[in-house]
Amino acid sequence: MAEKRAPVIDGLQYANWSEKIFRQMRQGGVDAVHVTIAYHENFRETVLNIEQWNRWFEQFPELIFQGRWASDVEQAIATERTAIFFGFQNPSPIEDDIGLVEIVHTLGARFMQLSYNNQSLLATGCYEHNDPGITRMGKQVIKEMNRVGLVVDMSHSADRSTLEAIEISQRPIAITHANPASWHPALRNKASNVLEALAESGGMLGFSFYPHHLAEGSNCTLQSFCEMAARTAEVMGVDQIGIGSDLCQDQPDSVVEWMRVGRWSKEIDYGEGSAEKPGFPPQPDWFTDNRSFPGLRKGLLDAGFSQQDADKLLGGNWLNFFRNNFDKPQVCQ
Repeated sequence: MAEKRAPVIDGLQYANWSEKIFRQMRQGGVDAVHVTIAYHENFRETVLNIEQWNRWFEQFPELIFQGRWASDVEQAIATERTAIFFGFQNPSPIEDDIGLVEIVHTLGARFMQLSYNNQSLLATGCYEHNDPGITRMGKQVIKEMNRVGLVVDMSHSADRSTLEAIEISQRPIAITHANPASWHPALRNKASNVLEALAESGGMLGFSFYPHHLAEGSNCTLQSFCEMAARTAEVMGVDQIGIGSDLCQDQPDSVVEWMRVGRWSKEIDYGEGSAEKPGFPPQPDWFTDNRSFPGLRKGLLDAGFSQQDADKLLGGNWLNFFRNNFDKPQVCQ
């Protein structure tokens, strides 16, 4: 059994999963990862993705297992494995049926974005020109997500929708993978007032390593990233930030089309004003896969983070968030 230590948790990955990547997680000391199992899939298609994960859990039990509760992170550390927590980047798996919120939670989902880049039945995506905020259905779904313990994720949502979700939700929400827009003005990076409201509500921000969300893109330096993290800690507090790498390791470029387009358009759409281009850009050389986490820790220490605060950012804060949010459904009074 491994000795007790601070956890390493990644708040979002969408890799092309394989034994190689599972072993790299262990080599990098990664104890838990929130993995995307749906972009535009409906309920039945999402179940098929869960079936694939069940096969991986069966094939590689010494490397990974399904995470459902915060205590599973501690179990991962003790058994030197990685706990896999399911999440959706779009509410499409619940279709137009609020009853499916509890069903997907029962199947293991722990995060759900209320919108991807487009308008959904629940909220507005960050690529839309107008943001009317959380919809009538969205308000009801947030209430149900709060009840069952499914985290509201607003990573791809527009600002008004995000601020309203923070206000409506009775539990802290998460922005699992984004950076401050003040550091790099990508469409999906978040405005200062959004980050301030997120912190005041007890929510979490996961910093993204996706090159389109980094200052200088693929050429972003570790020093620049860690200095940004330090400035954000001054604004939000060191207890409200973590990592959401948005690592898309080994994915073919065709997957970008699925992420951006799904089935709603015949044309490739990257959002008005977006600098994104077809294909995946190269990762910065300081974070190419899960084995890069130890180097990230050194960068945080070099940027002035204490060992304790670096431990919080690399996983301790996510674990506390899990403890406060991943519980069994509550009975409505």
